[in-house]
Amino acid sequence: MLRVRRIYDDALPVNKEELRQVKEILRSRFSVTDEKEIESIGEKLRNPFKQRFRTILFVAESVKERVDGFAILLHEPLLSFTYLDWIAITAKRASSGIGSVLYERVRQESAALKVKGLFFECLPDSETFCSEPEILQENSARLRFYEQYGARPIVNTAYETPINPDDSCAPFLVYDGLENKKPPSKTFVRKAVRAVLERKYSDICSPEYVDTVVSSFNDDPVQLRPFLYVKPEVASNTVESRSTEQIAVVVNDRHDIHHINDKGYVESPVRVRSILKELDKSGLFVQIKPRHYANHHLHPVHTSDLVGYLKNACADMPEGKSLYPYIFPIRNKMRPPKEKSVLAGYYCIDTFTPINRNAYPAARRAVDCALTAADEVLNGRRIAYALVRPPGHHAESGAFGGFCYFNNSAVAAHYLSGYGRTVVLDIDYHHGNGTQEIFYRRDDVLTISIHGHPSFAYPYFSGFEEEKGEGEGEGFNLNIPLPESVDGVKYRRALQKVLERVEAFNPAFLVVALGLDPAKGDPTGTWSLLAKDFQENGKMIGALGLPTIVIQEGGYKTRTLGINAMRFFKGLSLAIQRWADSRHPVKSKIQGIAYRYEVEEADLERVAKLASRTGFFSAEEVDVAVELVQERLEKGDASGYNFIIAEHYGRLVSYTCYGAIPCTQSGHDLYWIVVHPDYQGRGVGKSILKETEHAIRSGGGERIYADTSQRLQYASTRAFYENNGYLQVSLLPDFYGPDDGKVVYCKNLLKQ
Repeated sequence: MLRVRRIYDDALPVNKEELRQVKEILRSRFSVTDEKEIESIGEKLRNPFKQRFRTILFVAESVKERVDGFAILLHEPLLSFTYLDWIAITAKRASSGIGSVLYERVRQESAALKVKGLFFECLPDSETFCSEPEILQENSARLRFYEQYGARPIVNTAYETPINPDDSCAPFLVYDGLENKKPPSKTFVRKAVRAVLERKYSDICSPEYVDTVVSSFNDDPVQLRPFLYVKPEVASNTVESRSTEQIAVVVNDRHDIHHINDKGYVESPVRVRSILKELDKSGLFVQIKPRHYANHHLHPVHTSDLVGYLKNACADMPEGKSLYPYIFPIRNKMRPPKEKSVLAGYYCIDTFTPINRNAYPAARRAVDCALTAADEVLNGRRIAYALVRPPGHHAESGAFGGFCYFNNSAVAAHYLSGYGRTVVLDIDYHHGNGTQEIFYRRDDVLTISIHGHPSFAYPYFSGFEEEKGEGEGEGFNLNIPLPESVDGVKYRRALQKVLERVEAFNPAFLVVALGLDPAKGDPTGTWSLLAKDFQENGKMIGALGLPTIVIQEGGYKTRTLGINAMRFFKGLSLAIQRWADSRHPVKSKIQGIAYRYEVEEADLERVAKLASRTGFFSAEEVDVAVELVQERLEKGDASGYNFIIAEHYGRLVSYTCYGAIPCTQSGHDLYWIVVHPDYQGRGVGKSILKETEHAIRSGGGERIYADTSQRLQYASTRAFYENNGYLQVSLLPDFYGPDDGKVVYCKNLLKQ
C-alpha cells in the first residue's frame, strides 16, 4: 500500500532516515545537482523562510521507512503561488504510478493553500529549444502527463533563454491553474517569476538576466501553449480535497478490568466508553492497537521498589477485593513495614487509591498505550492520543495515588526526551505532582501545570507557584495555580502565559496531560469550562505546531466527557493544520535571558558544542574558540579576552568574546559572537551585542570592530551587523581564500 506522508522537519529519527533516502534519490536521478543544494533540504525544512519560500516535502512510501519517491513544493504565501521544485521516483519504481500520486498530492496541497496557481519547470519537447533527440521523447512524455491536468507551458516569453549562451535545452515555465481554467494575469506571473529567479537561482542569475526575463511577460493575461497531447475537454482541472491526517488513538484494551465498585469511586470504565463514542462518530481518528514495551521503560521514571510492590501486591489480592491504606508512616527505606495495609500507605499518598488484583495489569497496559502513542509521533504523525485509564499524573517516582499507579505522561516524556527536548503540559484540574517530582531536577523536560490552587484542591501539598525546580532543573518547572472560580476566559489567560514559556523552551515534542475535569459540573472540580472552551484551548495548544502526544488524565462528568474531548481535538487538529499551512514566525522574543561575565570550567565543553551546533565554524575554528576560553580561565584579565555568557534557564544560548586592540587608544575587537540555532532570529543576538557594547563603553572603549567573511554563507551575518549600526570600513579581497574576502565593520560607540 502506497502512503504519501509530509515530512515537517529533520529532527525525528524516521524523518532523518527518509530525508537521507531523498538525498540519495536526487544524487542518483539528477547527478548534476549541486551537492550544497541537496544537503540544504533539511535546513530549509527547519528554516522555511531562509530562501523566502516555505519548503514542503512529501515522501511516497510503499514499505515503512523506504522512500520510493518524493516531491518538494515551495510556497510563497504573500504572492500566493506554489512552485514544484522537485518530483523524483527511484529507478526501480519509475513506471509504478508514484509520480501521479505525488503530483496529485502537490495539487491538493496547493489548492488547500488557496494559491492562485502552481508553477514548475519542464524541459522542452520542441527541437527549437532542444536539439538532443534522445531526451525530446522523454520531455514529451512529461508534458503529456501534465497536460492531463490542464498544466501547460507559458509561451511568448524569454523564460527559455539560456543563462549561458552555450547552454541548450533551457526549461519551459509550466503553469497549473488547479481548478481555475483561466490564464493568470501578467502582473501576478511577473512577480512569481521574479521571486523564483531571485531566490531559487540567486547564485546563477544576474540582475540583468532576471529583469530581461521578467519584462518579457507582456501578454495580459499570459498565454498558455495550446494543448498538444490531450484534448482540452479531457483535461481534468478538478482537485480532490486534501484529507486531514487522522489522529492515532491508542485505547487501553484492558482498562475495564480495573473496575472499582466502591461508593464514590468516580474513575470508572464508562469514562473511556463515553469518550470513544464521540470519537468514533467523527472520522477524525484511527485506532492503533497498543504494543507491549519492556519494563526498562518504567525504571527511569519509577523506582524498582514501587514497580515490584504494585506487581506483587496486586497479584496477591483476592478477586473482587480492594485494599486501602489506613496509615502513612514516615518512610524509612531501610525499614519498610510488613503489614499489608500499612505497607500500602508506605507507597500510597492518599486513602482512596486501592490495591486490587487488576490495578497493576490495567496500569501497566496504560503505559504501553502511552509509549505506543509516542512511537506513532516518532514515526511521523503530528498527533497521537493515548485514551487510557487508570490515569497517571499523580504517580511519583516511588509512590502512587490519586487513582494513578504509573505516570503515563512521564514515561512518554522521558522516552521522547531521548530524541529531543520535551514539554509536559498538564491541563488537568489537579496538580500533576508526580510529573513535577519525577522531572524536578532535569532541564531536558519542561513541566507545566495549570490547576486548582493547593489551598483547596488535591493533592494539597504541591503545585505552588514558587516550586520551580532544583539543581539543573531550576527554572524548568512552572506551576499556575488558579482560584476556585475559573471560566473559559480566565483559563485562556493562564494558558497563553504557559504557551509563551513553551515557545521559549523551543521543544521538539509536546505531551499534553489532558484532564477534562475543568469542565462545568465535574464532581472533582470547581471550574466552569464549556465545550467551546475546550475547543479554544485545543486551538491555542495546536498553534504551537509541535508533534503532540495527548494522554488522558482526569475528567469524571460522563454526560459531557466525550463532547468536551471531541471539541478539544477538533481545535487541536485544525490549529496544527493551520500552522502547517501558514507562515509561522516566532510569536515573541525570548524572555528570561541571564548574563554572566566570567567563564567557568564547564564552558570549555559548552562553547565547543555551541559553536559546532551553529554549522558555521570549521573544526579548527571551534578549537580556537575553546582555546580562548582556556586562556581566560588560566590568565584572567591578562589574557586580553573578555566574555559575556548568555543563558536561558541554565542553557548556554549565546556568548561573545571581545578584547582591547593593542596599540590603540580605545578600539576593541569583537572576536566571537555565537547564537544557538534554536535562538537565532529571536532577538538574542541583538541583545547580547547590546550588552557587549555597553560593557566596552563602560570600560572606556569608543570603537568596536567586527569582521566576517564575504562568502554568501555569511550574508545573514553581514546583514546582522549592518542592522545594528555597524558600517563597513574595509574589504580585504581573497583574505580567507579565492573569492572569499574579509569584510571589516566598525561602530562608534560614542555616537550612540
